Amino acid sequence: MKSNNIQTIYVMWLREMKRFFRAKSRIIGALAIPFFFLFSMSFGFKSSFMLSGMPEGANYLDFLVPGILGMTMLFSSTFAGLSVLSDKEFGFLKEIMVAPVKRSAIIFGRILGGVTTSLIQGLLILTISLFLGFKITSFLNILLTIIFMALIGIVFIGFGIAIASKMEDMHGFSMIVQFIIFPTFLFSGALFPINNFPVWLKPIIYINPLTYGVDGLRASLIGFSQFSLLLDFFVLMGFALLMVVLGSWLFSTTEV
Repeated sequence: MKSNNIQTIYVMWLREMKRFFRAKSRIIGALAIPFFFLFSMSFGFKSSFMLSGMPEGANYLDFLVPGILGMTMLFSSTFAGLSVLSDKEFGFLKEIMVAPVKRSAIIFGRILGGVTTSLIQGLLILTISLFLGFKITSFLNILLTIIFMALIGIVFIGFGIAIASKMEDMHGFSMIVQFIIFPTFLFSGALFPINNFPVWLKPIIYINPLTYGVDGLRASLIGFSQFSLLLDFFVLMGFALLMVVLGSWLFSTTEV
């Protein structure tokens, strides 16, 4: 049984990878929006009054890139829940649900596949940013960057699967997810230092998991953060565990 569960995780991961690489339009679309933000805002907001609170001597591009990486992971990971609804619609979910394997193995395979594809997209954006003039303080910190990107991916893939497990309509899922992820992105410090937000918004910012993900990415890539790196890591790890448990539980109770 244990070997069956491991094989299930691998098969679900491989399936997500094949779906990703076969859908060329999906790859282009996933990169287009982050690139648009990165290109337009890095030039358009260079002298904005909203940039107070940035590290001395840093340019806006350096500050922005970790935020765009966080946005890439947020969008691509959350919409991974669409694959659950797609599998419901075409009957694949029913077939794997009756297989003699643990449902947790199915969900772990989905999460692993979603994190892998999201990481590919994030690393592509990071590579593009280098050609736009972004400078990494130390390439030894790339591993730490990948860890934070993976944690962001796990948090929001779990969240996306949790929502998709209790829905039947793809359009309804897209509407709800967009309603949630845009405030999550805008109130995370991805675009501007969180010290520039009004005091009444601070509680929302502090309970936003992406806030700690973006801050951890900035600490890793440019050596600037507004929280300690350990706080970023443990808070994000806590959210990741919570969302994996929640997503797994709701997925295990879904009806097909």
